Amino acid sequence: MTSVSGWKKSSYSQNTESCIEVGHVTNWRKSSQSQASSDCVEVGALSGGAAVRDTKDRDGGFFVATPSQWSDFLTAVKAGRFER
Repeated sequence: MTSVSGWKKSSYSQNTESCIEVGHVTNWRKSSQSQASSDCVEVGALSGGAAVRDTKDRDGGFFVATPSQWSDFLTAVKAGRFER
């Protein structure tokens, strides 16, 4: 399971409890279907879904999908909805 570490609270939050914290996802994995290619995505499995990032721009950020969103996406990929 991928973990999220290094949570940091914004300095603009002052002493309030209502704020956003940012963490770093660790333990990314690349699909075995990618072989030696660097043009692919990496996935970090989270207890609340999945984090996804582009291998060409690992520092460019990532998005998080809920478990149902991730399941729907995988179903669409397996069905060939994104084939050109």
